[in-house]
Amino acid sequence: MYHHSGCGCEMHTNERSSNHHEECSCGHHGHSPRRFPTSEEIIQEMGNYLKQLQSEAKGIEERLTEMKKEG
Repeated sequence: MYHHSGCGCEMHTNERSSNHHEECSCGHHGHSPRRFPTSEEIIQEMGNYLKQLQSEAKGIEERLTEMKKEG
């Protein structure tokens, strides 16, 4: 589950706290609901990853071309 660990309150630093389901002083309430990515989000993420891979491949191809010219 998701906890906000940055606030330092006892509830977020100790999962077994008796305050586990009470609202902490930093405004968070226990666990955040579990959220699964939508298909649109997955498609977007995969598209971004593909662009990164294509950019990396292009850089490798350019470097290989340079190396071949150098000898």
